[in-house]
Amino acid sequence: MVVTDKKIRGYALKNALAHEGKANSGAVISGLFAEGLKKEHIKDIIKDVSKIINEINKLSLEEQKKQFEKLENHIHERETREGLEELPNVKKSGVIMRFAPSPSGALHIGHAMTSSLSYLYVKKYGGKFYIRIEDTNPENIYKPAYKLIEKDVKWLFKDDKKIKIVIQSERMNLYYKYTEKLLKANSAYICTCNSEKFKKFADFKENCPCRNNDLKENLFRWKKMLDKTSEGLKEGEAVVRFKTPEDIGGMKHPNPAMRDFPLARINETSHPLQKKKYKVWPLMNLSVSVDDIEEKMTHIIRANEHRDNAKRQEMIFKVLGKEKQFPWTGFLGRFKFKDMELSASKITQGIKEGKYSGWDDERLPTLQALKKKYKPEAFWKFAERIGISENDKVIDKKEFFILLDSFNK
Repeated sequence: MVVTDKKIRGYALKNALAHEGKANSGAVISGLFAEGLKKEHIKDIIKDVSKIINEINKLSLEEQKKQFEKLENHIHERETREGLEELPNVKKSGVIMRFAPSPSGALHIGHAMTSSLSYLYVKKYGGKFYIRIEDTNPENIYKPAYKLIEKDVKWLFKDDKKIKIVIQSERMNLYYKYTEKLLKANSAYICTCNSEKFKKFADFKENCPCRNNDLKENLFRWKKMLDKTSEGLKEGEAVVRFKTPEDIGGMKHPNPAMRDFPLARINETSHPLQKKKYKVWPLMNLSVSVDDIEEKMTHIIRANEHRDNAKRQEMIFKVLGKEKQFPWTGFLGRFKFKDMELSASKITQGIKEGKYSGWDDERLPTLQALKKKYKPEAFWKFAERIGISENDKVIDKKEFFILLDSFNK
């Protein structure tokens, strides 16, 4: 498509009138996407957009209104959203939301975009925002990340008092308590089949023999899992499994991912914070379900890749009698950068190898590096403009920072 000056001017005037006479280039470009603008062509029009916005921002609101009336028919009607979309089922007390990074490194732009969206909803409606550090896999932890994440969060959200940081490895007794609840409700069992053997049962939609354990046997095996002496079960010898309810298919559930999935396992690796205090560690679906119940989560925005996990967690809520408490969930597509590494683990390795001077190396897409140039609000505005979109977005580094620059006012 050809982006005409009339279309640019039309979107700029519309945005200016919605924001007290001040248009923003990021919002204008977003509007032009409704006209068919492709991300690869942003660089071709950004100068024209900036020039036209500068002209319009100098006009009075009355003059902007007059000019917009002449150009209103030149812009696409679909692009009408200004600000955040409304969330469903919001109570007067507000919302309770979360962002759950793994302590594998400092936060980067991908974290900033997803967490900012949830934070903005808490600002909009009131409530609480939990930063939940998910560290129940002792093998995938970079110890300095705890302080790095706390530092990044304080900067990104300007030390907002509505934010509470929780660390999962400090809540282990809670996860054990819920494991026993599930065992006693006959909604979980201790499985001693090895992973290959269990996979065959799952593939053939057959019950594992351990599924028929009675409560006494399950509690005996659970005690053996927790036992740190030579009499206890060892790593790889047992896992806690969720017992998929028969009324939704049990081990014949149409989705293989829902068939008696694991909840906890033995991992004897020393934990950076807890050392050897614990031997049995919860897996994501158990720890997340427990935390969401205990923290009374109301709304969650999470990546598309967690759709199956959301279904698993809803099943856990249901067997615990918490079905009505299950939070509303929105899903986000991923930002796929053509030429920028976002893996915290790979960045950590690069720092250890001396490839980067530290987390604030200007070549990195980390908040430690970017806060030298950008304000937190730039990420907030960018996240707001994208909204809760399930579509993946492929973008190169240059285009991303052109857009981020436009919000850095």
